[in-house]
Order: sequence, then C-alpha cells, then structure tokens
Amino acid sequence: MKTILIANQKGGCGKTISAITLATALAQKGYKVALADADNQKSALQWLKQRPKSATHIQSLDWRHEKSIGDAPKNLDYLIIDAPGALTGEHAEQLIAECHAVVTPLQPSFFDIDSTRRFLKHIHDIKRIRKGKVQVHLVANRVKPNSQSTQEIQQFFAKIEQQPVAWISERTAYGQLAMQGLNIFDKNQKTYLSIQQQWQPLLDVLIDDPSDWF
Repeated sequence: MKTILIANQKGGCGKTISAITLATALAQKGYKVALADADNQKSALQWLKQRPKSATHIQSLDWRHEKSIGDAPKNLDYLIIDAPGALTGEHAEQLIAECHAVVTPLQPSFFDIDSTRRFLKHIHDIKRIRKGKVQVHLVANRVKPNSQSTQEIQQFFAKIEQQPVAWISERTAYGQLAMQGLNIFDKNQKTYLSIQQQWQPLLDVLIDDPSDWF
C-alpha cells in the first residue's frame, strides 16, 4: 500500500479537493483506495457520505483522532490522507510517518505563498523528509492564466528552487460535483478530459502505472 498525504498549514488552499480528486482518479483506474480524513472539519468524510452507491467505491476512514492514525485495511493499494490545516509538531510527524509522499497544494496568493514557505521549512526538519524517504510535491492550485498573482507564485517557486508538479486551473466543476459526492474523474465526457489531464503530471510522479489514464 502506498500512502499519500495532502497537506499544507494554510486553510482553503484546496487540500480536500486535491485529496478527493486523487482518490477518485485511482479508484477509477481500478485500484483499491481509501480516503482518510484527519481534519476536524471532516469535509472528506462528508463528501464520501454524499457519494452515490453507483459511483466507484472509495473506502472511508476517520483519522480525526490521533489514536486512529495508522488504522487502515491491509488490502488497499492506495491510501489518501486529507490532513488538518494546523499541521504542526507531533501531529505532523505522526502523519508523515505513515506516508510515502506529501502533496502540498497552494493558491497564487500572498497568504498561501507565505504560509506554504513556513510549512515547507517546518516539515523539512522532520527526519523522514530530511533523509529523502518522503518526497514533497507542490501543486499550483486554482490558477488563473496571465494574472498578476500567477506571476507572483512563479517567482515563489523560482526562489525556493522547486517547481510545482502540476498547474491546476480554477474551475467551478470541482465544487459543483463535490456537492453530489462526485469528482471530475467520475465523468468521461469530453468537457472534463482537459481538466483531468492537468492532474496527469502529478499522477505520473506518484503512481508507477505506464498505462493510459484517459
């Protein structure tokens, strides 16, 4: 089983949407997937409750209490963890101890950039990340092409010498589908294919699967 933690200390940066998008993409590919919600807002758990029985199955895990962390079925292929916003200290170390990769989404705003800079500095001091046992992948989220804010986030990536794995544009489809317990990867219409393809670079670095995704 491979475990992927979706984390950033900045709230509202798109952690839950990123988590449910990855979980749905993997489930649609035929993998056995669970989504663990470690955030007290329990947005991922609520999304899973809304998910239609006809949709591809994603197992629900409640990791909001620290004693629950690490409790997962043995037959899973992938476990996606939706981390809490205030991920610091022992809680951060406990969750990172469970994962093989960290995905950090951030929006092109001053607050996201500033918060993400501090978050990356904090987690790089954690032993498993410092020793290279856990890779950290950045995702530029809700990007508006050619905007001033997008130029600022590009400068941030250049400054920290780490480019984002994927650039995800702002689309209303994510929120509209989430209200139904669905995601863009539940849809196969042409309208959604271009949105899905924005996630391909991230899927490529996380998942060792050379077959076609779309």
